Amino acid sequence: MTDRPQPLTLPDNPIQAFDQWFAEAGTSEPNDPNAAALATATPSGAPSVRMVLVKQIDQRGFCFFTNAQSQKGTELAANPQAALCFHWKSLRRQVRVEGSVLDLPDAEVDTYFHSRGRRSQLGAAVSQQSRPLASREQLEQEVQQFTEAHPGEVPRPSYWRGYILVPAAIELWMDGTDRLHNRFRYTRDAQSPSGWTRIRLYP
Repeated sequence: MTDRPQPLTLPDNPIQAFDQWFAEAGTSEPNDPNAAALATATPSGAPSVRMVLVKQIDQRGFCFFTNAQSQKGTELAANPQAALCFHWKSLRRQVRVEGSVLDLPDAEVDTYFHSRGRRSQLGAAVSQQSRPLASREQLEQEVQQFTEAHPGEVPRPSYWRGYILVPAAIELWMDGTDRLHNRFRYTRDAQSPSGWTRIRLYP
């Protein structure tokens, strides 16, 4: 029995390890290698999950943007804990991230909002995300009215915000032969030179 090469040379810092895998996914995934499932929960523990695009990853954590009045936004306001799961099918790899969620500074949110295409900005400004909508025609009419009212720069709505998931734990998973997968879990450790401790887990 043979196994795939084991990632024994993973960096001590999981963000660096993620960056390496993410770069590979950028060349192998046909669409959106930055897509991840985002799980949130109510204060009572009722979960919900949806796909988001993670737009920035750095040593602070994993950044995404959304309407703060959406379901995920209201859940994060009440219970600022979340989890992300990246799955790169072409590479047979998965990354799980768990931690607390903080608001990004307004200046960063403004910069990203205005980097988007104009039509995307208009749609984000108009959408009352997660709330009932009478018809497609109503949505298109509201977008048209907002477009005519703002021929210049599109103002970012105060409810359109950015979030950063500050990881307390990151797990890297790599497919193995005969389901003998490779799993490495990093957890925060203030006593470690890298700030993290890494352990191998059973598949």
